[in-house]
Amino acid sequence: MPPHSRAEEQNPFLPAGTKEEGWPGVRGVHYDAHSPEIHLAESWPQAGPPVLWVKDLGQGYSAFVAQGDRVYTQAQTLQGQYVYCLDARTGKTLWEYRYDWPYELAGVYPGPRATPTLAGGRLLFAAPSGLVGCLDAVTGKLIWSRNVVTDFQGAGGTGFGYSCSPTVVGELVLLPVGGAGASLVALNLSDGKTVWAAGDQPASYSPAMPITRNGRQLVVGYLENSLVVHDLQTGELLIELEFSQGYDEHSAWPIYREPYLWIAAPFKSGSQLFEVPADLNQQSSLKQIWRSGTLSNDVLSSVLVDDQLYGFDIFDQQSKTQRPSRGKFRCIDFLTGQELWEQGSGRPERSNNDTSDEIGQAGMIVADGKLILLNERGELMLLRANPKQCEILARCSVLTGELTWTPPILHRGCVYVRNQSRAACIYVGEPALLPAGPATLTLEEIPQDHYYDWAGQILSVEPEYAFDIPSQAWLWDWFCWSAGLLLGSFILAAIPAYLVRSDRRLWTWTLSYRILAFVTGALGTTFISDWTQEFVFTWPLCLFIALEPVLATVQFRNVKTTSFWQDYFPLCCFLILFVLYYLLCRRLSLVFEWAFLAGPVGALPPGLWESRVKKNTWSKVIFCVLLKLVAFACFFASGVIVLWFKY
Repeated sequence: MPPHSRAEEQNPFLPAGTKEEGWPGVRGVHYDAHSPEIHLAESWPQAGPPVLWVKDLGQGYSAFVAQGDRVYTQAQTLQGQYVYCLDARTGKTLWEYRYDWPYELAGVYPGPRATPTLAGGRLLFAAPSGLVGCLDAVTGKLIWSRNVVTDFQGAGGTGFGYSCSPTVVGELVLLPVGGAGASLVALNLSDGKTVWAAGDQPASYSPAMPITRNGRQLVVGYLENSLVVHDLQTGELLIELEFSQGYDEHSAWPIYREPYLWIAAPFKSGSQLFEVPADLNQQSSLKQIWRSGTLSNDVLSSVLVDDQLYGFDIFDQQSKTQRPSRGKFRCIDFLTGQELWEQGSGRPERSNNDTSDEIGQAGMIVADGKLILLNERGELMLLRANPKQCEILARCSVLTGELTWTPPILHRGCVYVRNQSRAACIYVGEPALLPAGPATLTLEEIPQDHYYDWAGQILSVEPEYAFDIPSQAWLWDWFCWSAGLLLGSFILAAIPAYLVRSDRRLWTWTLSYRILAFVTGALGTTFISDWTQEFVFTWPLCLFIALEPVLATVQFRNVKTTSFWQDYFPLCCFLILFVLYYLLCRRLSLVFEWAFLAGPVGALPPGLWESRVKKNTWSKVIFCVLLKLVAFACFFASGVIVLWFKY
């Protein structure tokens, strides 16, 4: 007997006579984040709502789906990527299915992105590589799998990993893929074979969304550069609305209420409302009702309640992994775009700005006249769906210490949440309906770290377009500032060198300029950026200074004796700094700045030449200074060349 066959008699949170459908997809049954559940608590105790279980899960952005007494999600460990089936009440693993090796284990966005989908006793999943699989939801046995990116030669739009959760309508599995003839594809649920494939536009990260217009079944694709509408059964392209070219990103779900279709985008693009025509054909077009710079959405989507949209209006270009996003939580009128209220200052969450009382960017559930939110800081919130004012009923910290972009789900009075470390089940129903079982936990028993925005202290000014390659003007600016700090260190180091006895002046000067250059290079990114109000990157200077002692110890002849401190310690320090530089860039979303790790290749010839010059006169010291500047220029140029060739 399937584990969810007794669903109707086990769920006291549904209205009488309502069939339990669970939470089968990332946005619920109707792709709108609405739940029919009732009897939710109006507020929570000061210590927070009861916690049924906490589980170390692993990396990934997959949300949960639920049916009956089971919940499902995807995550990765060091051993690989998995689909997990857990007992909804206890969190116990019932089965797991490994489908791939870890994805970007040490990258900026590690782990699977898509959420699995339940349909007809089967569980569909998608991997970052484009692998799509179908499992038996009861046993976890693989029924079929295929890689849609390679099979359809998908092109563009999913450079950060395939992220589209499968959408199932009847016997069709709908997926955006991208590329010639495969903007959207439909697979057969039973065997994974292609039913239809259509369109030539690159895909993006928003899943396919089925809609119905005038009784006709359609599917909407929110792609990289366009919005498309296809016939659900045949795949015929009916509408294609282009609105950008080149790199773009669309992750947030559209919202549909017949006949209106609302979309939002990041990059401060705002949102817009369209009317879908009643009689669709290849000459049809969407009628724009309104367009506004208000309510840009990125990785977390807005919701529609009655005639109002609720969501986070992101002010940053994109969400970033090192700090919560800047923006305001807003309520706007669905049919006019008029703002009804807002919450938050919109100030950057860094420096001395205290934004702890703001809602922030959050995933949402609509149920029982309320909004249940999980924001980036790991706070669970309860809001009244009130178009007149922002009415926060309760809030508590459940998964703090790291940012989370995974939306919560609601099932049988419980909210299932997760971040990159662990998952938790929080009971939010009326206390009298708390199911019998093992003793509950408190929020204090969930392992949590205090979030401190140290990233904002380091990067006083961040690149506004973090995922755009630095311009030539920026790179030239970075080089000039770094070279200036290096030259200034040479000059200032002469002061302590002049004060010591003559036989130690060269050693003192060398040590002094290296310390000065390293410290100013490390601090320059913070303080020069703050002073100029432009992002100035001087950390490559630190790598260059750490490389100098390594070059000085390189031997071109056999030696009988070696010293750890003289021969190996500089290399160990450089390798440690090399790793720390990489980890810092990764943590701060400095994607392209990793290229300067190639700097030692360019600096090697002039650096070795300089290290062999005997500095027995000040004229030779000056000559070596010039060689060092040339070596740094070659070091910096190596990183720039890698940028140009790779990107």
